[in-house]
Amino acid sequence: MAKEKIKVSETAELTVEEKLKALFELQSVDSKIDDFKRLRGELPLEVQDLEDEIAGLQTRIQNFEEDVVKLSESINTKKIEIKDAQALIKKYTEQQNNVRNNREFDSLSKEIEFQNLEIELCEKRIKEFTVKIKEKQDIIDESKIILNERSTDIENKRNELNSITNETKKEEEALFDKSEKIHEILDERLSNAYKKIRANARNGLAVVSVQRDACGGCFNKIPPQRQLDVRSRKKIIVCEYCGRILVDPEMENE
Repeated sequence: MAKEKIKVSETAELTVEEKLKALFELQSVDSKIDDFKRLRGELPLEVQDLEDEIAGLQTRIQNFEEDVVKLSESINTKKIEIKDAQALIKKYTEQQNNVRNNREFDSLSKEIEFQNLEIELCEKRIKEFTVKIKEKQDIIDESKIILNERSTDIENKRNELNSITNETKKEEEALFDKSEKIHEILDERLSNAYKKIRANARNGLAVVSVQRDACGGCFNKIPPQRQLDVRSRKKIIVCEYCGRILVDPEMENE
C-alpha cells in the first residue's frame, strides 16, 4: 500500500480508474494514521482532562488564598478597632473622675458601655473570620495535595504520550504529507465526499473493497451486476447500504 501508485501531472485529468486507485491509496494511508492514533489511545484526552483539572485547582487555590488574605486584613482591622475602643474607654473612665454632675457621668457611662459592646462585636467577628480562615485553609491544603498528585499524573501521561509520539513522529508526518498530496490531485467534490464518508464511518473506512460478494465496510451483499461495475473501474460505485466507496479487491495486490 505504501508504493507510489498515483503519478499524474498537475494539469492532467484523472481517469475514473486513477481516481479509484487514488482513493484506495488515500484510505490505506489514512488507516495507518488511524492506527497511530489508536496506539496513543485515550492519552491525549487524558492529558487534556488533567490540564483542565489542574487549571481549575490552581484557580480555586488562588481564589481561596485571596479570601484568606482579605479575612486576615479584616481581623487586623477589627483588632485596631478594639484598641481604639479600649483607648476611648480609658479616656471616658478618666473623664468620669472629673464630671460636674450625674448627667455627665451617665453620658460617659453610656459611651463606655457602647465601646464595650463594640469590642464584643469585634471579638465575635474575629472569631467568625478565624473559623472561615481555618475552613478555607483546609480546602487550600486539600486542593494543593490533589494538585501535586495531578501534576505527577500529567507528567507521567505526557512522558508516555511523548514517548509514543516520538517513536512514530517521522512516519506519521510522512503519512500526513502523503494524504494531503493525494487530496490535492483529487477534484474537490470527490475529496470532500471522501472526507464526509470517512467522518461518518465508525471505523474510519470510506473506501472498501468487495469481499466474498459483500461490502468490506458493512458486510451487506453486493448484487452481481454491481460487482461487475466495481471491477470494471469505469465509474465510482458506492454501497447502497452504508454509502462507502467500493473498489476492485484486486487493487490490494497491485
